[in-house]
Amino acid sequence: MKVGLLYSRIRVEEKWLLEALEKRGANYEKFDDREVAFKLEDPEAWTSFDVFLERSISYGRGLYFCKLLNAWGVPTVNAANVADTCGDKLWTSAALKRHGVPQPKLRMAFTPDAAIDAMEELGFPVVLKPVIGSWGRMVSKINDRDAAEAILEHREALGNYQQNIFYIQEYIKKPGRDIRAFVVGDETIAAIYRHSGHWITNTARGGKATACPVTPELNDMCIRAAEAVGGGVLAIDLFEDPDRGLLINEVNHTMEFHSSVPATGIDIPGKVVDYTMNVGRNKDKWFAAYQPVPKDIVD
Repeated sequence: MKVGLLYSRIRVEEKWLLEALEKRGANYEKFDDREVAFKLEDPEAWTSFDVFLERSISYGRGLYFCKLLNAWGVPTVNAANVADTCGDKLWTSAALKRHGVPQPKLRMAFTPDAAIDAMEELGFPVVLKPVIGSWGRMVSKINDRDAAEAILEHREALGNYQQNIFYIQEYIKKPGRDIRAFVVGDETIAAIYRHSGHWITNTARGGKATACPVTPELNDMCIRAAEAVGGGVLAIDLFEDPDRGLLINEVNHTMEFHSSVPATGIDIPGKVVDYTMNVGRNKDKWFAAYQPVPKDIVD
């Protein structure tokens, strides 16, 4: 078996993944996404791989890498259609809604006036997020109309069309924490609480990780969310609502776990590598399940 790993930087997670590949005696090769160049008329340099593990920090690079590899008959973890869905918060929310998975209330608008109307209908405070983004960047808790007008004016002036797609989420009063759970295939392998005095609890923003038990309820919710977006290796972010119970906040397709391994004691990189190698051994089954980009697009 020949395994490829696409990366942007060798962070702690990538070091652990490479160590896991070494321990399993895998024949692997790693590729810096800043140096990758494709020849559409000659895909043989890539089709010699049985599977690729995509670890790009850039959503766009990782997505288009997976689209081409899948179209050439090479499976990727995760599939291009999963990355496409999870990388866009609106598509994630739509997928969760379609599969009946509980989540916070959502409104979307295309102009500041329509966004303010939607916020007032939903009720302040609300959370405004970019449809594409990670690590809590440009996420705003908006407490009233005055704040909404100022933030929306700023977003409109940025010039990027994505900043004028206003993804507005109900604000959930968390108990000083949220939950991040890790799904590999059909199992929730681990979970952490992310504690913070700030309303944003991402560990990238200073949240502290402690072990969270994987209860049957949590496992069921996470598996349902994973299946809704297409499955694979995923990090599921959940809120604990005092009235409605667990709600899915986001689903992440290129997950970080540097704080979760020491908090839980679970060998997350080992489980990710085992899953990836199993995908490589069962390509036909994988393609039948994921139905990624049609091959004739690049043939």
